[in-house]
Amino acid sequence: MVCIFVPLVNGTPLRVVFALPTILFIPGYVLIAALFPGTDDIDLLERIALSFGLSIAIVPLIGLALNYTPWGIRLEPVVTALVLFTVLLTVTAVVRRVSLPQEQRFRFPVGPIVREARGALIPEGSSRLDRALSIVLILAIIAAVGATIYVIVVPKEGEKFTEFYILGEKGKAADYPRTLVVGNEYGVIIGVGNHEYRNVTYTVECHAMNMTFDPLTNTSTVHAMERLDRFTLTLPHNSTVERRWNFTAPGNGFNRIQFLLFNETVPSDEVEGEARIAASYRDLHLWVEIRSR
Repeated sequence: MVCIFVPLVNGTPLRVVFALPTILFIPGYVLIAALFPGTDDIDLLERIALSFGLSIAIVPLIGLALNYTPWGIRLEPVVTALVLFTVLLTVTAVVRRVSLPQEQRFRFPVGPIVREARGALIPEGSSRLDRALSIVLILAIIAAVGATIYVIVVPKEGEKFTEFYILGEKGKAADYPRTLVVGNEYGVIIGVGNHEYRNVTYTVECHAMNMTFDPLTNTSTVHAMERLDRFTLTLPHNSTVERRWNFTAPGNGFNRIQFLLFNETVPSDEVEGEARIAASYRDLHLWVEIRSR
């Protein structure tokens, strides 16, 4: 819980290191401990195998139950439910284990496991070469486990990109304002999603344009350009912001609403027209028809 909610550590690999056993092992282990508190109930290997298997079953069931509650399947309710489940089963296991005679209570055999492992890897009477090879084998296993954890905790960066999109007033890719009346107010939703693997401060510009397209030469010409709005958004990696943008329809003579997204580098106001569109990181537009009242 500390590695999830404390700001200094919730963005570090420790969050994944502690989350994996919390999800894949501990819920099943405490359930097995509560069901089988005695040392002779099941052996250690069965206890460990059932802990993994039951954890994989318990966690989705907890999520399914939360889905039918007002809290839903979100980070805080899931973590809280797992913690409450673990604490409740731990207390139950302790109570049941204490009720047994001392010699029948299950204890994790750390000492015997260490002695058996030492005897298997470095048996008494082995030569120096055998001991050296055993040490090298142990180090190789530790390195392999460490490399596996590193790959899981620090995944390879994928493609870096930014989402830039416009939605209608109802939050769907439809019902865009197409026919505008001069002076009336209209609205769209502007969405920006950061997948650049770093924090980025974006600048969004909205312009009214008079533009024509020549199909013979496949070129566009900007005859007039008027900026309607400009604002900035600072987004951490893998986050998306949708912002409602209201605007007043400009005067006659414009036929396009242009949306420009700049990635930290914004050109000066002297850069206009096609050059400003080309300088943007992403651009979108709506063809509109503007009428007088």
